[in-house]
Amino acid sequence: MQDEKLIDASEGPVFTVSRADGVSDIVLVCEHAANTMPQALGTLGLDAQALESHIAWDIGAAGVAERLSEALDAALVMQRFSRLAYDCNRPPEAADAYPEKSEVFAVPGNCGLSAEAKTRRAQALYHPFHDAVADLMDSRHEAGRAITLVTVHSFTPVYLGALRDGALGILHDDDPRLADAMLEAASAAGLEGVRRNYPYGPQDGVTHTLKKHGLTRQIANVMLEIRNDLISDAAGQAEWAKQIAGLLQTALADLNTHRGQLHV
Repeated sequence: MQDEKLIDASEGPVFTVSRADGVSDIVLVCEHAANTMPQALGTLGLDAQALESHIAWDIGAAGVAERLSEALDAALVMQRFSRLAYDCNRPPEAADAYPEKSEVFAVPGNCGLSAEAKTRRAQALYHPFHDAVADLMDSRHEAGRAITLVTVHSFTPVYLGALRDGALGILHDDDPRLADAMLEAASAAGLEGVRRNYPYGPQDGVTHTLKKHGLTRQIANVMLEIRNDLISDAAGQAEWAKQIAGLLQTALADLNTHRGQLHV
């Protein structure tokens, strides 16, 4: 249940689910799709520029995820509120689920939160979102369908003054099967700037959703990180969705046909 004290009914649901009955085995998840703040939290003490910046959401990720969902006829679950209110790629016990600072921005409204305030946010934003992902996967499992988990993110070209010149990061935790196959497909296609566990890796705590829904079910899973200047407009989002759809299709065909390593 959504916490009515934090998220008013007039603000709509915490998450959206598209193409729940899509024919693809892939379930897409976009945890940082939006920069909308719950009305009860105001602006967390941030100005409009900060709330439009990458600290509030993964710029371009929702557009890529929506286009991937359409191209592949794949289910998609997206969070509708900003990661500054709650970062749904972090567990409730993680300090950066409620970030007090993001890159150069301090977040006053997240400083010194009580355990009660953190629980309130997790109940309102984290649990409904991840319950929706789990319910979708469970229904597919019960129907005897194969499942592959793909999460969609974006990253900034410069972070704390350091240039990031890669274009696409393919991240994994303890299960590298799909990442390996996608990296092979990218190399065969001559796609440049594609890197493993870039610009983050499991050591940075970014694979929570993969572990929660992928590793626990022993299904193929991968996290995608796209440089956000490449997907800041519709044309870029369409181009990268096309590229990634091709990599996913090639990689899954390889895994299913030649390696036989996928689990339901």
